[in-house]
Parts: sequence; C-alpha cells; structure tokens
Amino acid sequence: MVPLPSGADRAYDRAMDYRDREIIVTGGTGALGTAVVGALLAAGAICHLPYRRETEAARFAHRAAPGVRLSGPLDLGDEAAVAQLYSGVPRLWASLHLAGGFAMHPVAATGRAEIMAMMEMNFVSCHLCCAAAIAAMRRSGGGGRIVNVTARPAVEPWRGAGMAPYAASKAAVAALTAALAEEVKSDGILINAVAPSILDTPANHAAMPKADYAQWPKLEEVAAAILFLASPENRVTSGAILPVYGRS
Repeated sequence: MVPLPSGADRAYDRAMDYRDREIIVTGGTGALGTAVVGALLAAGAICHLPYRRETEAARFAHRAAPGVRLSGPLDLGDEAAVAQLYSGVPRLWASLHLAGGFAMHPVAATGRAEIMAMMEMNFVSCHLCCAAAIAAMRRSGGGGRIVNVTARPAVEPWRGAGMAPYAASKAAVAALTAALAEEVKSDGILINAVAPSILDTPANHAAMPKADYAQWPKLEEVAAAILFLASPENRVTSGAILPVYGRS
C-alpha cells in the first residue's frame, strides 16, 4: 500500500475538472456509486452506468441528470456484453469498477459454488472491464484512468476470518491492479485501486447495529479518493492500493 499522493488532500477541497470526459462506472447505481456519480456530474463528467436489474435504474437518485447514460440490464460477467458496452463509448477517459458482492463464508462450510460466485462477482467482472477499458482507451489514442475497488481484508487477510472467499476475490482485484498498471504503463493509462474498510451505509448499519459508525469511512470520502485517482490531476500515481479505512 502507498500513502495518499502529494496534492490529493488539496484536490478534495476543490472541484476537479471532468468537463466532457466520458466515464464508465460499474456499480454506479449502488450506495458508493451514487456518491461517485454525483461528484463526477458536479465536475462536468458524462457517466455511463451499466446496471443489472431494472429496479436499480428506477431508484437511482441521478437517473434524470443530463450527464447520465444508463445501460442495461447487463451482466458484467458476460464478456460479449462488456465488450459491447465499452465499444459504445468511443472517447473513454476513465473506467471505475465499483461493482461486486459480499457474503460471509467460513472455509469449512464453503463449497465450489460459493467460491466461484465471489470470484465471478468481484474478480472476473473487474478483469473483463479492465480489459475492455484498455482496448477502448487504446482505440481512442491512449491515455486514461482505471480505478478498481478492493477491500481492507484483501490487504490485511487476518481481517477476513469468516469471509475468506470474499477476501481472496478482492485480493485478486488488488493483484490485478498492480500487475496491470505495470503492463500498460507505456500506454499512458494509470491504474489504481481503493481499499475501503466497512462503508458507512444504511445497509451496514442494519447489519451491524451495535457498531461505532463514526469510525467508518463516509461514502463521500471514498468517492473523493476515487475521483482524484481517476482525474487528469493524477499524473503519476499508478499501481497503488490506496487504503481508505476511516478511523476503524
């Protein structure tokens, strides 16, 4: 892991310029995605948002915003569907991969189906979107940004007790990020990941009613980290797994 890049803290305090930049955000209709998309729209971005179910699009807070382009229903594990999504964005600047899933699975009680479900939702979808994003960026002349979302148990595995398949799938995302950043550095594509701890969301409040929510990172704080890494202001940081743990 690396510390926050110099200047990133100052970037949080002002609106970054995303005017007319085309961004794909997977998982953009979720809790973190809503915060990220809201910040991108405020900065002038055009956001392309694949969704899996019609109910996600219907309840999305920014669905009527001029800069939003909803696409779906779409399965991010379907290679052909992912390729088609990215081929429809000819001037892709950034691809942000927030989509994923979580489940508690003690190893002794976990079978192949549960293992593969975690890998499909977290690693395979991220891999396919990274590959399609790189191809799209190369078609438009190179350069761009990719930001993945891993998790604290992926880089501190002892925190993954009771959720080892989830932690392993997110560790695969972290490894993919670091390896791919080196692979495409000559293309001018910067690839990073954020590693949140437990996000401060209503769903997590309901799941852990006795927790100290003040310790958890807020959605807008994690969104700010993602926006900096995906922005033109990030000129040198690549291959980083950025911890966004709050005070937990």
